[in-house]
Amino acid sequence: MMIQFSNGKVTVFQSVLFQTTSTVIQLDEFILVVDPNWLPSEIQEIKEHVDAVQGDKACYLLFTHGDFDHIIGYKAFPDAKTIGSAGLQHHPKREHKLKLIRDFDATYYVTRGYPVEFPELDIVIEEDGQQITIGATTLTFYLAPGHTEDGLFTVIESAGVFVAGDYLSDFELPFIYHSASAYEQTIRKAAQILIDYPIQLLIPGHGQYTTSPAEMDRRVNMALDHLERLKQAVLAGDEQALEQLKLAHGFLSETTMECHKDNVRIMQQELLGEGVKED
Repeated sequence: MMIQFSNGKVTVFQSVLFQTTSTVIQLDEFILVVDPNWLPSEIQEIKEHVDAVQGDKACYLLFTHGDFDHIIGYKAFPDAKTIGSAGLQHHPKREHKLKLIRDFDATYYVTRGYPVEFPELDIVIEEDGQQITIGATTLTFYLAPGHTEDGLFTVIESAGVFVAGDYLSDFELPFIYHSASAYEQTIRKAAQILIDYPIQLLIPGHGQYTTSPAEMDRRVNMALDHLERLKQAVLAGDEQALEQLKLAHGFLSETTMECHKDNVRIMQQELLGEGVKED
């Protein structure tokens, strides 16, 4: 695990796998841990950091969504209070997500010193703008469907932090598993958050943090541009344009090609009524 960013209050860890981030934020009354992941040694490093800074503060665990890479370290923090969306609380494929973790661990002979379980939530976020206040710190949440149905944005205004989950990566183009139209609305919601709040630090679920307003805007526009070009290519049945969009993904692989196929399928279904949505 490497520390990608630290300013004494916010520490962003990055896994070697998929450049997945885990964030620890030291607030006045509590410690907030976001999406602890991937490998046991990486999660142990996060735990050691939390132990070093926690003192007598409570620990809260925030899940940006229920994809297995983001929930994999849940039970490494057994005393933490948990926060997530109503979509996460009512996730229809909990067992499937746990199977993915078990399959990953079995494939690579990984052993963990804690049980693999799906998060049970203490605090459930059900609507845009919902706030929770802990001591003097207020967290503001926005539902962020599109990538998955259960996505969640978190704004910590006092720290100038925007935790974006699997949106607004510096290199990762949209992966639409849930809804193309919802994905676009969520990106527009992110753009509005950047207007409404003095965001000084944007943290995506994969890739690099940024402190640059221009870079934040670039990421919004990159996602919207990709979605718009995908929409136009699907409407026109333009195979050449779709091929170019497939090749635009960073780290071109079977995974990104499958994700592109999902993007096209979901876009076709929403725009043209074609096909049946797969699980």
